Amino acid sequence: MSTVPTPLEHTEEGRAFLQMRVSKYGIWGSSFGWLFLAQRLLGIVVDRRWEELRHPSFVFHFLGAATLLALGLACARGTPSVRFIRGAELVGILASCSFYALMGLWMWPFQSPHYIILLALACGLFARAIYVPSTFWWSLCVTALPGVPLLVVTYLLYSKTDFTPLAASAAAFFGRASAEQVREKWVSSDIAFGITVFTATWWLCVLALCGSASRVIYGLRTQVRDVKRLGQYTLLEKLGEGGMGAVYRARHAMLRRPTALKLLKTGRAGAEAIARFEKEVQLTAALTHPNTVTIFDYGRTPEGVFYYVMELLDGATVTDVVEAAGAQPPARVVHILRDAASALAEAHGVGLIHRDIKPSNIMLVDQGGKPDVAKVLDFGLVKELEGGDNVELTQANSITGTPQYLSPEAITAPDSVDARSDLYALGAVGYYLLTGTHVFEGATVVEVCGAHLHKTPEPLSDRLGAALPPELEALILKCLAKNPAERPQSADELDQALAACEVGEAWTVERARQWWQRHRETVDGLREQHAISGSAQTIAIDFESRKGAA
Repeated sequence: MSTVPTPLEHTEEGRAFLQMRVSKYGIWGSSFGWLFLAQRLLGIVVDRRWEELRHPSFVFHFLGAATLLALGLACARGTPSVRFIRGAELVGILASCSFYALMGLWMWPFQSPHYIILLALACGLFARAIYVPSTFWWSLCVTALPGVPLLVVTYLLYSKTDFTPLAASAAAFFGRASAEQVREKWVSSDIAFGITVFTATWWLCVLALCGSASRVIYGLRTQVRDVKRLGQYTLLEKLGEGGMGAVYRARHAMLRRPTALKLLKTGRAGAEAIARFEKEVQLTAALTHPNTVTIFDYGRTPEGVFYYVMELLDGATVTDVVEAAGAQPPARVVHILRDAASALAEAHGVGLIHRDIKPSNIMLVDQGGKPDVAKVLDFGLVKELEGGDNVELTQANSITGTPQYLSPEAITAPDSVDARSDLYALGAVGYYLLTGTHVFEGATVVEVCGAHLHKTPEPLSDRLGAALPPELEALILKCLAKNPAERPQSADELDQALAACEVGEAWTVERARQWWQRHRETVDGLREQHAISGSAQTIAIDFESRKGAA
């Protein structure tokens, strides 16, 4: 069943956009009036013509600019209704154009003031048609009404003008009539009516241009709005972008629930990519742990764009936290790692591994009044532990993940990794939290991968330059063992070992709130930077193709 699209201004987003545009148009439009008024004022000061400050044309010039400024300020505050905004727009523009038109009554007629006013009003109204979202008919209304005072002033101005002084000049110019004949013709003809009709013809052209501009631009805005709708969801702003797709803030048409919507990149929408993306949704939707991001819905548009909808998390990633404040207290690290280990325990229990555990895939959120609840994100690289029928969805002889958090077996035998590979990555996240640095650094991916394979991690206390709880440090290094058999053998085992670590004062809700009060502004700034530039990127290296190239 088809539905009629909602007019742009009938949504809260559209109302706010209209308010912003009308307000800025009023302020910007008045600035041009003030500019020309300042030019006149400068001439008055230089020539000491102080009496012109009381001249009607100067007063009307001032009122025209002031009226537009009042329009801009009236729409700048609060949340006025669409009716108020449109009413203020119509009254403000009509009043301002009327004041500018009245200036013509006190201008020298032989300067052709109707041309000057026509040009000024046409430029202002055409700019309004482009900048302020309007339908064709509303734009015609806003443009047509200011034409009335322009035409009235034009007729009044020229109806009281004596054209006979120009008769002799006209006769000499045309060369085929005496001055008396020209004077007789000009006196007997209704010159004012002719000039008014001529001005009205030009104003009809202005009407057509403004109406057409509004119709085209309003239509384009509507098309963009409709393109940004996926099913019952409206995309609001991009939150980030990963290897498989982009994530947007979205709103459900009926539920009005804020959500995050991820969609597959158009350029990668091949059959294999679609299959992998759909598998990602199905696997993640099966997870119900409170420390795993929740999937609400998924689908595919008529155009073939695949998307899924998840809970919108208001928080910061581990990357943001460490960049904002450096190494974290051991008690907080244990709290975060236990939440993440619990989420992984559920995933591993149903036969899934994550394969891309890293600081930017663990977010700390305020949930149920409790700050610092860790959420594991982006199961886009999950792989079933028991292969099944999905082998074709994963490239053989390739490694996928983030270099600083790859386990040795993920590098040497990526198709045989198990849950203990996630625990290695989680140990690397713990190392990053406790020291503020990655386990291994390198100038190239190959150098970092080589360190994971052959180098022994530096003790955390040495890297930090301060003592750490011995049990916690030993557990992190155990997770980073090259041999999977020497690591904790399950996420549950790691969770229990973390719970047994002596880390001093517990990380309480009160301590967490105090931390966020101190660092909220810095963290928010980092979140904006990471949303624009992206954080640590996932890589995929196809070893077979590299051998062929060699």
